Amino acid sequence: IMKIYSAYGINDFIICCGYKGYIIKEYFANYFLHMSDVTFDMRFNQMNVHCGYAEPWRVTLVDTGDKTMTGGRLKRVREHIGNETFCFTYGDGVSNVNIKNLIEFHKQEKTLATLTASQPPGRFGAIHLGEEQTKITSFREKPEGDGAWVNSGFFVLEPEVIDFIADDSTVWEQEPLQKLAQIDQLSAYKHTGFWQPMDTLRDKHYLEELWNSDNPPWKAW
Repeated sequence: IMKIYSAYGINDFIICCGYKGYIIKEYFANYFLHMSDVTFDMRFNQMNVHCGYAEPWRVTLVDTGDKTMTGGRLKRVREHIGNETFCFTYGDGVSNVNIKNLIEFHKQEKTLATLTASQPPGRFGAIHLGEEQTKITSFREKPEGDGAWVNSGFFVLEPEVIDFIADDSTVWEQEPLQKLAQIDQLSAYKHTGFWQPMDTLRDKHYLEELWNSDNPPWKAW
């Protein structure tokens, strides 16, 4: 997900850590050990990191609580956001949404919040029954969804939206977004390309299969 944003020149990240957030902190603390060749000289208790390529990122990791809801996590990182327009997304979905176009759309709309709307693919094969309702007249394997647009989690926001969040128990997708919609301050950027959340083990296997293919659709770098 961070690489998606970085491909569009966004390299300053704030990660809302929760359960087992220390694992994420340890990963970045030992980033060069993970990504580079290393020489350990036991005689002199020395370590030499043979640094190759490193991401041009500035990463702020904030402990936002184990049980804090999505809105509460955003409110807890307010001091790190500043007064600029910022992007906000979940950590469980990937997409080939054009982040540059998304930000430009948000600026044109002049609203406090813009969400990316996608149409999820169907999970099951669909059958069409004939008039007697016992004979199948057609079958489609995993058709597209029912045409409904859903929140696919790639937002562009103004800092003022945090004022719509009450406390740790606030679910971002409920009262804050509902209030923003009521006052005409919520826009939708329609994305008809690839989007896939990872909510189930089946989703995980599907995304791994795509990643191991020659051209995973969300890989913009």
